[in-house]
Amino acid sequence: MRIARFSIDGNVAFGAVEEGPDGLLLDIIKGIPYADFELSGTKVPLSKVRLLPPVLPNKVVAIGRNYAEHAAELGNEVPEVPVAFFKPTTSVIGSGDAIEYPSFSNELHHEAELAVVIGRMCREVPRERVKDVILGYTCANDVTARDAQKREKQWARAKGFDTSCPLGPWVETDLDPADLTIQCTVNGEQRQLGRTSEMIRSVEDLIVHITEAMTLLPGDVVLTGTPAGVGPLNVGDEVAVTIEGIGTLTNKVIKRG
Repeated sequence: MRIARFSIDGNVAFGAVEEGPDGLLLDIIKGIPYADFELSGTKVPLSKVRLLPPVLPNKVVAIGRNYAEHAAELGNEVPEVPVAFFKPTTSVIGSGDAIEYPSFSNELHHEAELAVVIGRMCREVPRERVKDVILGYTCANDVTARDAQKREKQWARAKGFDTSCPLGPWVETDLDPADLTIQCTVNGEQRQLGRTSEMIRSVEDLIVHITEAMTLLPGDVVLTGTPAGVGPLNVGDEVAVTIEGIGTLTNKVIKRG
């Protein structure tokens, strides 16, 4: 099932995405997707709503240097343990929302990533139970102020500025993340192309590692790293992240006003 979060007529709701005779429809969900829910049978065309970030996470836990070629392209070694950092909730935007070029940077980069959406509260999750705590998967762009990342020892500003975490367009709940094509285009030109099978540490590895230290809550998001090919974004660019079995997350870069 594909679960979208959207607004219509000033109201926010979740809906199941389905094919209709004239395009995609949203069957409005009774309740929230983190518990048992029913479909209302009330359907609205996707074209009539505004897609929102598919979840509002309490926290986004991101993993750096989880693809060997990406680590190499930036002159880094593959880390002995996963490199984790946070992106704040204020960084999260949805598909179609604008990425605002931060005033403190002159080198903004795209990073296409598979995002894991947590479905239930969990801590110290054993490997064999990881699938039980996952709601599904969505596309992410770990937008990075690369110059700030290089000059600042902490990545909080470089990767946590407002609008730096596009997520969407929806959550796909029925998906095996082990070997999916992941790509990024800028103005229609392919920049990144990889497969999730190239990750150094799998989704299971990452969830086990993260929950050894902290509790994950329903709606929390884990970013799993980016393949090689990261590169610059400029004001006016349209960047799209597409992941096999999920869909496409599209955002335009604007000047921060």
